[in-house]
Amino acid sequence: MTKNSFTPAMGEFDHRYNMLIQRFPSEPSPAFESEAEQSFVWGRPWGCNSDVGRLRTVLMHRPGEEMAILDPTKPIPDLGAFGDEAGRTWYWRGTEIPTLAEQQAQHDALTSALRDEGVEIVYLPRAAKGRHKSIYTRDSCIAVKGGAIVTRLGPRVRRGEEAPVTEALAKAGCPILRTIHGEGVLEGGAFAWIRPDWAATCISSRVNAEGVRQIGEVLATQGVRLTIVQMPGYRLHIDGAFVMLDTDVALVNPNILPFVFMQELEQNGIRLIHLNHEDPSWAINSLAVRPGRVLMSDQVGTRTQEALDKAGISIRLVPYDRVYLGGGGIHCSTAPLARDSV
Repeated sequence: MTKNSFTPAMGEFDHRYNMLIQRFPSEPSPAFESEAEQSFVWGRPWGCNSDVGRLRTVLMHRPGEEMAILDPTKPIPDLGAFGDEAGRTWYWRGTEIPTLAEQQAQHDALTSALRDEGVEIVYLPRAAKGRHKSIYTRDSCIAVKGGAIVTRLGPRVRRGEEAPVTEALAKAGCPILRTIHGEGVLEGGAFAWIRPDWAATCISSRVNAEGVRQIGEVLATQGVRLTIVQMPGYRLHIDGAFVMLDTDVALVNPNILPFVFMQELEQNGIRLIHLNHEDPSWAINSLAVRPGRVLMSDQVGTRTQEALDKAGISIRLVPYDRVYLGGGGIHCSTAPLARDSV
């Protein structure tokens, strides 16, 4: 057999291959999360390293036909709620089910306020089949530096919301750094950025140690310290008791938030403003669109507003009580995908 004159001998091939690899080496730097690498590979920087940096992009879902599953003829009197206890396909936490038009009107008002603040809105392509809580996008997606983590929702009535969120992230071009898997459960309302190198999550009725371990691995790669907060009783999420409003200012509900966590915050230079006891507890469920600028429910009272004003916090009030009847507020209905660094 005649050797092709264009085919090098094995030793020569290895030599050329080695030279090729040396001239075109692997390049671990710059890091995946760096602005240059994000722009080159993904077209733009994605993710967040705070809860207060200027909000650029947010994931949302306008309530729609999935709400037809709600049945006002199925009350659960001892819980002051409605739901399908037998099939565990849905529940409504309030004692009243508002009309779809009412919910849509308030959701539209929120999206309008966000657009006024210069925020781009990415919508889910669909609601999860047979699930009606996709409006609360916060719980199924957590933005970290460089991309997002798709969570795994705890109760059966919400399991499945993760799929349309994954579809939305892929379509938008947002990197997915992790999907909580195995027997881990973790919901986005249980996570909060405090500073770029410090975040908090909670162990609760909706978050287990395995879910926390998995998100901790992602954050450790980025050099972020994770504080684990033990929520009392059957409390679900940390965002019902704690939200950052500025780089060093937080609004808290001291009746819910563990004292040791509040102490840690204050010891590290975070100023705590207490939600006034006369305000509905869910009014704390608000969203910073830039440092010191916050979208908040119009149900918050004047005393809390006065305290925030003294702290230099600018508030835009948004009606959202009809949506909250389903169990989630402004913070719950918004999943940031990109914020400016602080």
